[in-house]
Amino acid sequence: MNLLTNWLSFEWRLIARSRLSVVALLLLLLLSALSVWSGVQEAARQRATIARLATLQAQDSAVATIRNATGGDAGSAAYYTFHHTWDAPTDAAFLALGLRDVAPYALRIRALGLQAQLYEGESFNPEVALPGRFDFAFVLIYLSPLFVIALLHDLVSNERQSGRLRMLAAMPDGARLWRRRVALRFALLLACLVLPVLAGALWTGLGVAAIAIVLAVAASYLACWIGVSLLIGARGRRSVTNATALMGVWAVLTLVLPTLANVVLTRAIPVHQGVDLMLAQRQTVHGAWEVPRDETMRKFYLNHPQWRDSAPLPVGFHWKWYFAFHQLGDESVAGQVAQYRAGLMARQQWTERLGWLLPGVGVQAVLHRLAATDLPAQLAYQQRITGFHEALRNFYYGYLFTEKPFGPAQAAQQPVFEPAADAAPAPWRAAGAVCLVAWLVFAAGIWRLARIKAGAER
Repeated sequence: MNLLTNWLSFEWRLIARSRLSVVALLLLLLLSALSVWSGVQEAARQRATIARLATLQAQDSAVATIRNATGGDAGSAAYYTFHHTWDAPTDAAFLALGLRDVAPYALRIRALGLQAQLYEGESFNPEVALPGRFDFAFVLIYLSPLFVIALLHDLVSNERQSGRLRMLAAMPDGARLWRRRVALRFALLLACLVLPVLAGALWTGLGVAAIAIVLAVAASYLACWIGVSLLIGARGRRSVTNATALMGVWAVLTLVLPTLANVVLTRAIPVHQGVDLMLAQRQTVHGAWEVPRDETMRKFYLNHPQWRDSAPLPVGFHWKWYFAFHQLGDESVAGQVAQYRAGLMARQQWTERLGWLLPGVGVQAVLHRLAATDLPAQLAYQQRITGFHEALRNFYYGYLFTEKPFGPAQAAQQPVFEPAADAAPAPWRAAGAVCLVAWLVFAAGIWRLARIKAGAER
């Protein structure tokens, strides 16, 4: 025990002598704390927004009840009533905000055409491999490798330049000495990185399984970059040369290759913007005003024969005709919607496969899946909206096509949106793949250090 304490004290004094190392560790701790705090605050803000919208929805429902009590009908209720849908952030959302920073997490919809409502606010096509908001995922993936480089680029070259390398290589426990130095720096970097995460996890009530995945992925990602630093730093070059080479590797692995891969995926799997679906649906809806009403109802009854026995349309305007051509507008783009979702999921799958070669992409995909802030989570929210919208239509159709009276009592029975009941399953498999590749790189770096002991370095 005393030997271990003396070793830790001696190695810590070596690190403490370097202002660069001390400043790097403190800065990493500060950045990690700020990212966690920022993520927790953003998740809290989103929950507050959802709660505020729920209050506004209750007020709107009260107004709609008064309208229905004073001569309203099912058609006007379906047209004027907005319904609140939401996707609350999970306990792990503070780690990686992902698409929640740009995609809607709360949406008010009506029983009209759905596609125009889903994509009305879309302004971009989200991609997993690109950097986003300043959160823990950003600090871990893009910034932590720089601190690994700062602490390990001169681990061997500094001893060589000072003339101590031959003596260290000749020592009986020389290989163990290198491993101890690497282990201490690894532990300090990991502590600075994950201590704020543990504090944030306690604050948000994050589960033990999720915490274990975060710790495993963070440790593995640091181990990967430590392995890269050792592979380059033990090649016999000067410290400045090592730092320059490592910075180049960092730029290529975290910025250049993910961007190039994104371009390749975009060209290989072309996907139209969601706004294109909105425009196509709206074009069909607007064109329906010029189509004979009987033809519109005939097309509607082909896909919805349960309403075929409805009374013929009167001479004037009728709500069932209006909602029928809105539904036909959605059905006209159903194939495009399926292709759109399939294309996005294909890109997602290839991005996850890319994580086997690019550790940053793999770690980002794992954290976003754990936090339920990735593309599958966004598509799942849209799917819940689609199911709720279908229930709304069927509810109102029961009054529109049968001419049943509609009042406050009937309005109180309309469907209510149900958010996701369960969180997404923990991505153990994806995390395991990322960790395996990372630790293989780390093992290669440790093996490179062992060759110094064997006299390979001169």
